[in-house]
Amino acid sequence: MVDQKKYIVEVEKAKEGGRDGRPPRGPVYRNVLAKNGFRPLSHGLESSWDIFCESVKKFPENRMLGEREMFHGQAGKYVWLTYREVYDLVLKVGASIRVCGVKQGGKCGIYGANCSNWVISMQACNAHGLYCVPLYDTLGAGAIEYIICHAEISIAFTEESKLSEVLKTFPNTGKFLKSLVSFGKVTQEQKDMAGNFDLKLYSWDEFLLLGIQEKFDLPAKKKTDICTIMYTSGTTGDPKGVMISNESILSLISGVNHHMETIGEEYTHKDVYLSYLPLAHIFDRVIEELFISKGASIGFWHKDVKQLIDDIKELKPTVFCAVPRVLDRIYSGLVEKTSSAGFLKHKLFNFAFNYKLGNMSKGYKHVDAAPIFDKIIFNKVKEGLGGNLRLILSGAAPLSSTVETFLRVVTCANVLQGYGLTETCAGSFVARPDELAMVGTVGPPLPIVDVCLESVPEMGYDALGDTPRGEICIRGKCLFSGYYKREDLTKEVMIDGWFHTGDVGEWQLDGSMKIIDRKKNIFKLSQGEYVAAENLEGIYSLASSVDAMWIYGSSYESFLVAVVNPNMESLQSWAEENGVNGDFDIICENPKAKAHILSELTNIAKEKKLKGFEFIKAVHLDPIPFDMERELITPTHKKKRVQFLKYYKNDIDTLYKSTR
Repeated sequence: MVDQKKYIVEVEKAKEGGRDGRPPRGPVYRNVLAKNGFRPLSHGLESSWDIFCESVKKFPENRMLGEREMFHGQAGKYVWLTYREVYDLVLKVGASIRVCGVKQGGKCGIYGANCSNWVISMQACNAHGLYCVPLYDTLGAGAIEYIICHAEISIAFTEESKLSEVLKTFPNTGKFLKSLVSFGKVTQEQKDMAGNFDLKLYSWDEFLLLGIQEKFDLPAKKKTDICTIMYTSGTTGDPKGVMISNESILSLISGVNHHMETIGEEYTHKDVYLSYLPLAHIFDRVIEELFISKGASIGFWHKDVKQLIDDIKELKPTVFCAVPRVLDRIYSGLVEKTSSAGFLKHKLFNFAFNYKLGNMSKGYKHVDAAPIFDKIIFNKVKEGLGGNLRLILSGAAPLSSTVETFLRVVTCANVLQGYGLTETCAGSFVARPDELAMVGTVGPPLPIVDVCLESVPEMGYDALGDTPRGEICIRGKCLFSGYYKREDLTKEVMIDGWFHTGDVGEWQLDGSMKIIDRKKNIFKLSQGEYVAAENLEGIYSLASSVDAMWIYGSSYESFLVAVVNPNMESLQSWAEENGVNGDFDIICENPKAKAHILSELTNIAKEKKLKGFEFIKAVHLDPIPFDMERELITPTHKKKRVQFLKYYKNDIDTLYKSTR
């Protein structure tokens, strides 16, 4: 902590708009920990494979991968493989891959929910210098086929239940995919089907035996070698293949370690991590690589989101990574429990909460803010989350300040928001523990990146203003190596060594970053006024009766309309008080309900002093939450605006007609 808790230091001066037509750029900052340069990578580590081998040497008997035993559909205790056992299995899988004719630089697909065999297959790719290419169906219909063909995948591993999905892509993928391995069994019918397409299909046990008599030397690997191609959904067009090098992953791990050491929260071989966020996403992939580098233990969920808390209680993790939707669920469950606990208990809980929050606001660390209340009140929450949790990390989308503050107080763990993209190898910013001022921000940059803001004049964001706002641009060795086979798209976002994220941020006085908008989500109304949809959605979502919303403005119209997911509890309670009958779906169709929500939105617009053209003039209420099934949101819960317009086109047309 220097300069009165300023966590960043300027390393380059601001730049006025250049002759090249680029907008003005604010000063370049980096984490104060790296003011004299970034920490060099560990000597002798060239790849993700080297990380794993180091841990096998240091911690051969440590528990590495654990899964719950299943008895008649019921989940039992965790059963573990040690680092040495995993290493032996990885060598067998690697030899079998080579027997199939796949060599260094080949592409290997992995498809399915997180499990031990997923990580074993990934490490076999790391060992033999293959590009690991996760496949996942949430990218939308046809994505599996698209990725197999685009990445030219020659061998793929898949969860037993997903085999039929892969077989459906034939004959179109037959030119590339020659070997397919199930994490479990295969049926004779599936073997016959594969035979029709000249595809070799193996069960897991068969595949392990394939290379048992063979010995292959592991190829030399370099930092610059591509380790994985991660396809991201994006909000428009085909999925993009983000190429991640060994160096990107090594740099990210180095930066996180540097950050965690300075806050006294470094990871060790004693840590236990619950793996449930998809390994097909960069967030979970690099976190697991990080824990592997420490010799820590990774336990997998048993693939039922309703039983996630049960997995947590059984595994007793020390670190829990989550997306806001999961933390929102945990928050709602805890609030409901305390509300229904009876008057006295509820009163006591609220008193303890306010007392501890008050002390944390004065600068006390969460462990010192209310130790007695931690023991007698909040310990129940801690035990409900396994009892050993010390760190909750949230990423992928913004976490509401209410939820973040609540969890920081009651879980007896550090709750931190982070920010990054697949293109930045996940982590670029992470908040610090025991800094309540950082709630609602993603914290300062990790000590591996340089960051600057670039003005977005058309949206009124000025990187050189008193409160610097602009597009977040990132530079560093953790950046991706480009989009696979799409140099044109790479050039759009990589300019002079800076990756342009498309997200609009605002520097805070302490050097934290607050994400306030998305650059692309801007449209022009018929009177020529620009509207930043994401910023407005954030403001309007403060309405207690709104769970989620999508704002739209046609360039042929002068006003805005919106589709709203109302908060069920709030709307039903309003309906009861106002004599509006029917179930939730029927209430949502009622003109009175629409008028009620519209008036709430109007009140917020007035309170926040929005401009006249930023007021919403009509709403459509959808009782069904925006979901991936209708392709309205990406797996990381970003809105696919093009798809929203397609899906709600008739409703939007009706809103405009009825409001003119």
